[in-house]
Amino acid sequence: MSILRLRGREFGPGDYAVMAVVNRTPDSFFDKGKTYGFGAALEAVDAAVEGGADIVDIGGVKAGPGDTVDAGEEIRRVADLVAAVRERHPTLIISVDTWRSEVGDVVAGAGADLLNDTWGGVDPLLAEVAAKHGVGLVCAHAGRVEPRTRPHRIAYADVVADVIGYTVDLAERAVAAGVPRESILIDPAHDFGKNTFHSLEVSRRLDEMVATGWPVLVAVSNKDFVGETLGGLPVEERHAGTIATLAVSALHGARVFRVHDAASARTALAEVARLTPLGEGRPSG
Repeated sequence: MSILRLRGREFGPGDYAVMAVVNRTPDSFFDKGKTYGFGAALEAVDAAVEGGADIVDIGGVKAGPGDTVDAGEEIRRVADLVAAVRERHPTLIISVDTWRSEVGDVVAGAGADLLNDTWGGVDPLLAEVAAKHGVGLVCAHAGRVEPRTRPHRIAYADVVADVIGYTVDLAERAVAAGVPRESILIDPAHDFGKNTFHSLEVSRRLDEMVATGWPVLVAVSNKDFVGETLGGLPVEERHAGTIATLAVSALHGARVFRVHDAASARTALAEVARLTPLGEGRPSG
């Protein structure tokens, strides 16, 4: 399996890297805009680093349907924050959650190390931007849907096969565009272009994604499939389910874990490492 390299750090097979979410959005499904303010966002980054985050993923657009946010507004929300975080935390790996190449170009110039393309290559120029700046790229599977939409009755003959085929193709295309191979991750993108059944199937068979050799990122924190699996729990009651899903994902070989609570994730992953045979799982921090 490959080594993941970001900002001079290496994460090998069995290393668990925590990616903390910080959203500069007024309508985030989880924090409802708590970190929308610039100062609040910076404080959230500080708390995540204190909690053991290796990576902070900064977002400027809510994933689900909502108010229109054009590229200019997205840049306004995230670019200055990236620059401030880079100055404040020189060794921190900074990721930006965007599908737009024009946003990626600006934030990479401001100090971002990774472009998290949650919507799965809808803007093919994003890979070229990552190559231009020598930064990493997340290649995700979102069911080939338009950003910020929720498809009705989406179906797959084999969701895991579709996820693997699509993400590996995106990753190889990124390499061909010049993105460093060792800085590319693949992400099944739970709940993106998927119903709860699909997200559970991906979780159960995550080892098949890991077997491709590409480092795997999982973003399951407080998602709808977790709540629905546990009987329809609201967002604020999904923490235990999130931790359980993180542990299963780690045991299947996931490398990076995108979460809202970095400290809890770090603790849970450290316990997973202790429970696995020596050398098969260890926290990166």
